[in-house]
Amino acid sequence: MNPPAGPHAMLGTGSPEALEVTEAAREAEWSHPSFIAELFMGRLRTDLIFPYPEQPEADRTVGDEFLAKLEPFLKEHVDPDEIDRTGEMPASVLQGLAHLGCFGMKIPREYGGLGLSLTNYNRVIALLGSYCGSTTVWLSAHQSIGAPQPLMLFGTDEQKRRYLPRLAAGTVSAFALTEPGAGSDPANMLTTATPVEGGEHYVLNGEKLWCTNGPVADVVVVMARTPSVAVGGRERKQITAFLVEKSMPGFEVVHRCDFMGLKGIQNGVLRFTNLRVPKTNILWGPGLGLKLSLITLNAGRLAIPAGCVGTAKRCLQITRQWAKERKQWGAPVGKHEAIAVKIGEMAATTFAMDAMVWLTAALVDRKTADIRLEAATAKLFCSEACWRIVDDTVQIRGGRGYETARSLRARGEPALPVERIMRDSRINLIIEGTSQIMRLFIARESLDAHMRIVSRLLNPAEPPAAKARAALSAFGFYALWYPRQWLAALGRPGYTALGPRLSGHLRFVERASHRLARALFHGAVRHQTRLAYRQQLLGRLVDVGADLFAMAAACSKAQAMVRLQPSEQSPVELADLFCRLARRRVTHAMRALHQNEDRPALGVSQDVLAGRFAWLEDGIL
Repeated sequence: MNPPAGPHAMLGTGSPEALEVTEAAREAEWSHPSFIAELFMGRLRTDLIFPYPEQPEADRTVGDEFLAKLEPFLKEHVDPDEIDRTGEMPASVLQGLAHLGCFGMKIPREYGGLGLSLTNYNRVIALLGSYCGSTTVWLSAHQSIGAPQPLMLFGTDEQKRRYLPRLAAGTVSAFALTEPGAGSDPANMLTTATPVEGGEHYVLNGEKLWCTNGPVADVVVVMARTPSVAVGGRERKQITAFLVEKSMPGFEVVHRCDFMGLKGIQNGVLRFTNLRVPKTNILWGPGLGLKLSLITLNAGRLAIPAGCVGTAKRCLQITRQWAKERKQWGAPVGKHEAIAVKIGEMAATTFAMDAMVWLTAALVDRKTADIRLEAATAKLFCSEACWRIVDDTVQIRGGRGYETARSLRARGEPALPVERIMRDSRINLIIEGTSQIMRLFIARESLDAHMRIVSRLLNPAEPPAAKARAALSAFGFYALWYPRQWLAALGRPGYTALGPRLSGHLRFVERASHRLARALFHGAVRHQTRLAYRQQLLGRLVDVGADLFAMAAACSKAQAMVRLQPSEQSPVELADLFCRLARRRVTHAMRALHQNEDRPALGVSQDVLAGRFAWLEDGIL
């Protein structure tokens, strides 16, 4: 549960120093195309997502076989409600999960792991997300953002041989980044690593907050500030990643945190006091820690939306059964329009979430696309959509949705854990980047194509001649690109292969991508360096991009399912309904770019902070 310190700092939520530190840590290169990055530039790259990338049969068989072992274990040995009640994960459960290989799902076989593809790993996370949030976090925090992921990406051969077999066998790991005073601002990081003995060892001092698995982890990836370096005559702070073991003197668990939900997880405060760590435990290299954390989060971020898909499907199942059985005013509640519309929207949105997650996972496995935007968008979209679905499930279940499963069981009713699901799900909008942070991250990355074109022009250090060449180059690009964003909308590319119900939706995506590209460009021209502070504007544009991606993914998946079973038209109905809902949101968001209440709301907010409305708080304890 470590929110990333960085992506959001790039767009105005951090100090100038933080912006410089974080910007230097970004992945600056795009080695492969990105569907969403292209959307923001007004290009609908259907070739990147059509046909829908189905999981290879051999890989699916591997996943099926593992799930066939895991599912009965969960049913027989894991009691989610008891874990929630006691706040403890039984040792026998952890041993059983380790025996199945759950702690090494993503670790290559050569190091003792299962070597699952990302698609199969996320299938496991989705199954866990439908059953027990605490178990999901134990395993995903270990593998998605814990030590295995950065080790596999950046570890030396010696580091991999030393740690990966242990981690695959069940040694728990964690990732320590956030601090009490430094979450989003890396420049404020206080944990230090001071080189001694000529740099052969480093001495760590500091404290880390909200470190998931931290209280029980034997291996922790710790981010710490190492001595600054001079870059271009200016000091640049360095953040370095260290592999720290619990057995090292000076490692202390100060506190285990208790949260609204996820009662069975181990999350806490870690303190390092004169802890000596050898230079050989540096991951990747000095000063590369923040970049390592950003790339690790990009690679592991899909676990959250995968878990959200499992949760949404479980809620849909609970709602469907209840809406058929529960009768009010002489008819099942599912027959009443107010409830029926909710159920239809839940089903359509779940289908779109499912399409986004497995599409992005397949792109990762194929290594043919840059998915930093796709993974971030899936995290943003699915966490927020899942929360709406959970909220609707509670509403439809009524008092039984608010009542605990334990209480329901005690009075003889089915112990459906909707109340626990709600508590466990709320964190998804916060961890690994809050929704607000994810919007800023996506906005920054979507601007990257423009930044590459004008960066030299805006750099005050560039000589006049270089600026003149940069201006000429930029003019040449935009002289062609900008008119296309207006003229391309006049054309009518055919999407007839999708059928009459979906082809119009993809045409809407194509047209909306041009509007999106124009709006982003207009915002950049109008606000220039102040664009970073127009977070409402950027957020609306990101929401448009997310809905367009979800629409395209849903259409692609529906087409693939019908192609496999031509007589089955229900996927088309789901995709059609979702696209209708998304089109309304897109239209509203684009209108709100110019017709909104941002300015008066900002004014009132500052009055609130100044205490001018303190009288509103009268009459409370």
